[in-house]
Amino acid sequence: MSIEFRIVARSSTTRARAGRLLLPHGEVSTPVFMPVGTQGTVKAMTPEELKAIGAKMILSNTYHLFLRPGPKVIGGAGGLHTFMHWDYPILTDSGGFQVMSLGGLREISDEGVLFRSHIDGSSHFFTPEKAIEVQEILGSDIAMAFDQCPPYPCDWAQVEKAVVRTSLWAERCQLAHHRSDQSLFGIVQGGTYLDLRARSAEAIVSIGFSGYAIGGLSVGEPKELMYEVLDFTVPLLPDDRPRYLMGVGSPDALIEGVKLGIDMFDCVLPTRIARNGTVFTTFGKLVIRNARYAEDFRPLDPECECYTCRHFSRAYIRHLIKANEILGMRLTTLHNLFFILRLMERLRQAIVEDNLEPFADQFLKRYMTTERD
Repeated sequence: MSIEFRIVARSSTTRARAGRLLLPHGEVSTPVFMPVGTQGTVKAMTPEELKAIGAKMILSNTYHLFLRPGPKVIGGAGGLHTFMHWDYPILTDSGGFQVMSLGGLREISDEGVLFRSHIDGSSHFFTPEKAIEVQEILGSDIAMAFDQCPPYPCDWAQVEKAVVRTSLWAERCQLAHHRSDQSLFGIVQGGTYLDLRARSAEAIVSIGFSGYAIGGLSVGEPKELMYEVLDFTVPLLPDDRPRYLMGVGSPDALIEGVKLGIDMFDCVLPTRIARNGTVFTTFGKLVIRNARYAEDFRPLDPECECYTCRHFSRAYIRHLIKANEILGMRLTTLHNLFFILRLMERLRQAIVEDNLEPFADQFLKRYMTTERD
């Protein structure tokens, strides 16, 4: 395998573990949050800026890169790392979630998914084999199996069909995958039905992958229900392989996921809300667009050491966001990613020092309160 996962510390009171993930393009300490570079770029950030704030691994999207600029272009450039000037590890998702979210623009069968591009309406047929072929051309360190992600809410019978199909597709992905310097992760589905989660986990683990993802969560269900499903599902996965919770990125959910034994996370939330003028702070989310910050000359978060907070005030950033200036979105994005990446560093350290629960309780007590002037 082109991946090595070592557990270096465990929490004595939770399932959390700190580890090292060794990949062709470098070493990644876990638990880790991966900023999302959907189209080969983390929006508003340069690769050098990402490295400077501590990003060690990013995620890119197979579906979007397949449509634009296409695997031929990226392959011709020497692969995604070269194309986007990122020499650290990359994980590519399979495009399954994006294809499934197209609704009326796609038709699904056991063979694959026929879909129309959201860009120009052109027709494409995506199979498990095609998803692997594209990811091998992209050359990511970790590729994801093609899966069917059911929506929420969804009845048991529909989720069961998705579980069966995801297992069949996982087997085909494993057979189609040949690139020796790229690892392949399987995805456990099952919605919020614990019996189907158990069934999916057993099937996916039996195929044998380098790591295992939990998909189909953070799709609209209450967080407490998501935590219940995680609490049930994580113990069904091999202890010696990395565990990846797809699509989760709020500070409280990251903390809970770590406590339940998750090693890897990704989400567009930090960058998306930043572009809309919302930032994470020690005392919860701050909507910088609000008029109350028009003459507030404090940093976004007085306890933050990021470039944004060291040099700019809330009043200035509010002005930029209200004026739709690109710099405003860049500064809020940098801050949010720094905040999340710093949180992951502190969680790793808390696991090593075996004081995760006191740290988490103290962090959440402050974060879940609303800032008061």
